[in-house]
Amino acid sequence: MSILNHKNAARKYIQCGIITVSDSRTMETDKSGQLMIKLLKENGHLIEDYHIVKDNQSEIQEKIFYMSNIQKIQSILINGGTGIAKRDVTIEAVSSLFEKEITGFGELFRYLSYTEDIGSSSMLSRATAGVYNDKVIFVTPGSLGAVKLAMNKLILPELGHIVHEIEKDLGY
Repeated sequence: MSILNHKNAARKYIQCGIITVSDSRTMETDKSGQLMIKLLKENGHLIEDYHIVKDNQSEIQEKIFYMSNIQKIQSILINGGTGIAKRDVTIEAVSSLFEKEITGFGELFRYLSYTEDIGSSSMLSRATAGVYNDKVIFVTPGSLGAVKLAMNKLILPELGHIVHEIEKDLGY
């Protein structure tokens, strides 16, 4: 089956959970989480859950466990806590859960960040994606520019296709 046929078989509307990792943002000030929600909705996807959690490994994992056990959620999108500062622990919290890592996401995100956005500072990005409990999880930096780039160039064009690939052997 060609890639075009795979994409044609992909689900058109994905049910998503959003997690913003921040020690300072609130629902009112979380512009990156709100941008994720807006772009997903504009593309016909559904938001099933949305939370802001502190940059704390156990809190991040608890929220992932919670969302991944909501059967209708097919994808979890996380923004924030991806830097190299000591307090940035999102990657450590999430990557240890991955059953399969989608290495191309981080590689492409850093490439696009380099060429289209922040130049050599892109090497500091630890954006990643993978599969946990039959859900695709995307982790992006928390800046508006990073979220916009990841959503428009990588996540939205492939979200349905990735979910289809995960679910095709599950019998739903």
